[in-house]
Amino acid sequence: MAIKLKAEIRNAAGKGAARSIRRSKNIPAVIYGEKKSPVAIELNGRDFEMLLQTPSLRTKLFEIDTANGQEDAMLMDIQYHPVSDNVMHVDFKRIDVKKPVNVSVPVEVINVETSRGIKMGGVLNFAVRKVALRGLVHDIPEKITIDLANLNIGDSVHGSDLVLPAGVELGLHQAELAFATIGGKMADEDTPKAAAATAAPAAAATPATDAGEKK
Repeated sequence: MAIKLKAEIRNAAGKGAARSIRRSKNIPAVIYGEKKSPVAIELNGRDFEMLLQTPSLRTKLFEIDTANGQEDAMLMDIQYHPVSDNVMHVDFKRIDVKKPVNVSVPVEVINVETSRGIKMGGVLNFAVRKVALRGLVHDIPEKITIDLANLNIGDSVHGSDLVLPAGVELGLHQAELAFATIGGKMADEDTPKAAAATAAPAAAATPATDAGEKK
């Protein structure tokens, strides 16, 4: 679902104009891309701060209403103040909703506690926590989930194993990446047999008691 956002067109540019916007508790921003001229805009500071609580905000389509019409865009960058951590500037990139976009989304693992490998003493190595995807913006998921329930020690989940929505494909060089691995050493199932085999020759080597020696 698209996020609708209202913005004012900024007629003045430069640091002085940006500081004036921030003093009014609003946020300077820009929309660029799609071979069109950049548009400087002003966002309502309170509304945008509330939006920051939205999960996977960078995978969402923004429908930005301005005096020049609606702009379809995606969030590309947020600049924060180094001390106060307030939002200083926001960059949006125009997109064509009919064309695929390249987006990185978070990867999440589930059923860690019930995983076969973990129960056997294995250790989870969750190495890659984001995956690059390509697809129409409306088809891009907020996250990709890896189910560890049936994984044993030594098993890995590569990019090629990820379950993707219809119409969405992996980005470049993602298929061969090992996103999650359960490491550890498998218990030797033959250990009891090996111990018994070792004990048998030892027993055979023990001198038997000769009844005649007791006389």
